[in-house]
Amino acid sequence: MVEQIRERLQQGLAPEVLEVLDEGHKHAGHANEGKGHFHVRIVSAAFAGQLSIQRHRLIYAALRGLMDNGIHALSIDAKAPGE
Repeated sequence: MVEQIRERLQQGLAPEVLEVLDEGHKHAGHANEGKGHFHVRIVSAAFAGQLSIQRHRLIYAALRGLMDNGIHALSIDAKAPGE
């Protein structure tokens, strides 16, 4: 799943920095034993001049289909270059 997330974000947003972490281990004991919990840190020129909600929408659009099939929770740190 980490590779799928990475590929989609690379393709859709051409980031300068991209880190995708599986954080399922932090959620052991939750539904599905924490599977599907991820953190994304991304820096992309596509975010320049965008509000945080707009940045998140761009990420969700790039991950369309995965949000209902494999991703249960996604924390996002999205910045434009220089931020």
